[in-house]
Amino acid sequence: MTAVSSESTTATGADASRLASLRAFVRSRLGIDPRALAAFRIGLGLVVLFDLLALRAPGLVTFYTDEGVLTRSALAETTPVLARWSLHALSGSVWVQALLLGATGVLAACVLVGYRHRLAALAITLLLASLHARNPYLVNGGDTILISLLVFAALLPLELRWSLRSRRSRSRGTSDSHRDDGRVVSVATAILLLHVVVIYAINAILKFRSDAWMAGVGAQRILQLEDFVYLLGPAIAEVPAVLVAINWLWTATLAASVLLVLATGRLRTATVAAFVGAHLGMAVTMRLGAFPFVMVAVLLVFLPPQFWDRIDRYGSTIGFGRRLESFVRGARIERKSEPASEENATTGAESAGAVLSPGLLRSVRLAASVLLVCVFVAIVGWQVAAAGLVDTPVSGDDSTLGSASWAFFAPDPPDSYSWYVVEATDESGASTDLVTGGPVTFDRPPNAMDRYPSTLWKRYGTKAQGAGDPVLESAGAYFCDRAPAGIESVTVYRVEQPVDADGPVGEPIRHQRLSRAC
Repeated sequence: MTAVSSESTTATGADASRLASLRAFVRSRLGIDPRALAAFRIGLGLVVLFDLLALRAPGLVTFYTDEGVLTRSALAETTPVLARWSLHALSGSVWVQALLLGATGVLAACVLVGYRHRLAALAITLLLASLHARNPYLVNGGDTILISLLVFAALLPLELRWSLRSRRSRSRGTSDSHRDDGRVVSVATAILLLHVVVIYAINAILKFRSDAWMAGVGAQRILQLEDFVYLLGPAIAEVPAVLVAINWLWTATLAASVLLVLATGRLRTATVAAFVGAHLGMAVTMRLGAFPFVMVAVLLVFLPPQFWDRIDRYGSTIGFGRRLESFVRGARIERKSEPASEENATTGAESAGAVLSPGLLRSVRLAASVLLVCVFVAIVGWQVAAAGLVDTPVSGDDSTLGSASWAFFAPDPPDSYSWYVVEATDESGASTDLVTGGPVTFDRPPNAMDRYPSTLWKRYGTKAQGAGDPVLESAGAYFCDRAPAGIESVTVYRVEQPVDADGPVGEPIRHQRLSRAC
């Protein structure tokens, strides 16, 4: 009997050891340091503010009101579902759009400082979705990724560090969160990390299926797109050897994306650094809006505790950490005179626990976790279909799925770029290009990017080129309203310039998109 008991005890101990090793493995790969969550929160808030103030606000009248290129009536004719559900489509007035944009900015500031970030992130998600629905021709993959990250922001404890509503980092129980080594581990943290890896992995698969990228000319083709390239891009485009190196380095980095979750320590930090460097390189060579900064913000969650320990030590050396903590303590909403307030703010789950029985609370958490997993699987399937990795009846670049794909410049980069000529004809028959204010010409401009006043104009020019007649008529009315006195008609041309890895090929091709009497 003693021998049997000894063997049973040994087996139980071995099982416990294996279980502990498994938990440690999962925690080190799918857990997130609270400081990384805080950095992600701050980055997310800054990105939303940048998107609103630098990109959306300057084009508020042009793209989101009835005075602009897309009236609400034109939106309702082409996409009635979006027009019906968009809060921004309830009014075409400038002041209403400015009010909604300002409210979104205030909520982004709440996320930035960590004040009721869950409610703020959820509200921003709804407001941004409504804004995108108001003018769907301004939405790119970076915008949809940003919305998905805001959903995660509403599910994760981003206020544990560096926030105005800091919470005690005590465990809420081992059913959904383990902080044995300081990391936060839950279904939400695991899916957030896997979500990012899936984005990169799909792009890696598409790169390996691409003739251009596998021939080493993918990056060269991209930097020949003059309507995208700016800042350092034109200079780099003149050095083919550098472009070939960028082609293979980016392909290799995408292929190594699995290391974001499989690696730990220095290898994981190096992988994150490679991706961050790549996205910052995109930001200074191509006009991609907020997309590079969205990805930099979410990559912060992959940085391991060792990295943040070094940041803490460096901050202590220069005194920054003490000043930050002093500021946060001084501005914190929790008051010492009300000790129960921090207790109540610790977590919504604990508050719910006072009302719900432990069994019911566990069931709610389990149901929420299952729902999150199902949504993640659905999104992965959506992106796999959008990228054309599986055949579907509606797949393809021109389909709704294709336009929503996160497969940036994949499998092959575009083989042409374009610009617009808006010909205004007066009573005498003389013509003027409303874009430049000079004579009408269809020759290739020195820099096609100069034909687009802003990033939003570039997006609209690209995505609205296949729009229906109501959208084109709305744009024609916009140009007529802004034409000089005496203009009788406006004709809009899209001019396409084919390119290869070495630059422009042949002559520009003219496509008439709209002719309208003013």
